[in-house]
Amino acid sequence: METLFPVKEAAYLTAVNAEIYRDILRVCYREYEHMHFQLYKEEIMELLKEKYPEKFSEYSMDNLKSDLNALVEWKNLIPFQDPTRVYTIADYKNKQFRYAMSEAAVEIERMTIKLENLFLSPANLSTNYFLKIENSLDNITNIKGKDLKEINEWWRNLQDDFKRLNQNYQDYHREFYTGRSEKILKSVEFITHKDKFISYLQDFIKELQKHSDIISSIIRKIDEKEKKELLIRIVESELAIPRPLSEKEDDLEKRIKDDIYGKWDSFERWFVSKNGIPSESERVLDITNEVIQKIIQNAALIVQLQNWGISRKSDYKHYIQMFLDCENIDDAHKLSAHVFGVQNVRHFKAAGDRMTDSISNSTSEEEPPEFLLNSHNKKYKPRIDKTGFVEKSFEKAAKKQEYFKQLEKNKEMVMKYINENKLSISEINDVVSENTRVTLLRWISNANMTSTRTGLTDYGQKYRLLKNDGVCVLHCEDGDLELPCYTFEFGDES
Repeated sequence: METLFPVKEAAYLTAVNAEIYRDILRVCYREYEHMHFQLYKEEIMELLKEKYPEKFSEYSMDNLKSDLNALVEWKNLIPFQDPTRVYTIADYKNKQFRYAMSEAAVEIERMTIKLENLFLSPANLSTNYFLKIENSLDNITNIKGKDLKEINEWWRNLQDDFKRLNQNYQDYHREFYTGRSEKILKSVEFITHKDKFISYLQDFIKELQKHSDIISSIIRKIDEKEKKELLIRIVESELAIPRPLSEKEDDLEKRIKDDIYGKWDSFERWFVSKNGIPSESERVLDITNEVIQKIIQNAALIVQLQNWGISRKSDYKHYIQMFLDCENIDDAHKLSAHVFGVQNVRHFKAAGDRMTDSISNSTSEEEPPEFLLNSHNKKYKPRIDKTGFVEKSFEKAAKKQEYFKQLEKNKEMVMKYINENKLSISEINDVVSENTRVTLLRWISNANMTSTRTGLTDYGQKYRLLKNDGVCVLHCEDGDLELPCYTFEFGDES
């Protein structure tokens, strides 16, 4: 498992004295670009006062030493003792150093400069990378027979073109989804540039559709064996490059192999759809079309807002004439509702029963429900009508008698299957009723919930449940039920 550690070299960017640290490393980086790799502290002080005279006017050498020591501790600067400038014992004790930027510090400074100029360099949707990638893939059959150096150069050029293509479209599309771009797209000044943007994006879409299909077909024509041989040769070309700092790493070959195979897989997925997942080129088409629609919608909205200020005097005259032409007040009410909408609206919500569950039916097609509205006055008491009660003892007795008859009938249906105090479900060949099936399943469930597998029937009989091997089918009026071969053993008294 990969373990990530804190980047100590980046601590100066957020330290308390970060402004001073960044100025020191920035002047060191500018000198580094002019091949002046090692600087004395006196030279650094001179450069700081020359570039930032007001900020470092009261900056002392002791302050510089303290800041340089902090940068050395963070491994941004590497001190080199200079014995040529030691003339006295005091100079030797003071250790005259020359300071050079570490490799990590150089990369961090490059990153900060890139971040500072991130919005100054506009992204573009160059279509030249499609042509370069297409030409590189056309040469894939010939490149396998070349030496490792040419294979490595071919691979790096392919990856560089693919990386620039991917970054350019992401950076360009990102500009349309920021808060600043939203404000610009909705400005009136943007109307004049609308057509240029749309034409630019449409040209990109045409080239993308044209070249992505060709590149996708080339990739599909490469069989697995040919692709494997090519990737092995690319791995060999990377391993052939001397790496003094990495020769002793045991997993160097595995890391290079994983990196190359992963880059090729990303390259394939950019142009080729796999397992029903659309390729990245198809998503780029969708996003670009969405941006075009967004531009057109914003332009239409701006034009509509501009037209709001136009006088509607002629429209009002037309409406007045329509009202004058109404034959009666009802027609005037209908016209008013159409032109101005409903004037007084009261909304009622109720959970009434509908005639149908269809969502396409209009409320006008259903019967109007009726609801009793009660008074909200606290002093109001509803009138209670005095009514008698109905004697229903006869109906209750009839229902009770009917229930007992049904219970007795169900008992007879179950009891007829008991033979020698045993009831085996596998021996029931009749089509049983739903009540009989429910009764048998209830007995099985009650017995299975006890540790002794015993139970008591609805008629007071004790039984023990036995589970035999195999499966049997119980034929019921509402279907067949497949269950284990259970047997009920009843006591002698039953």
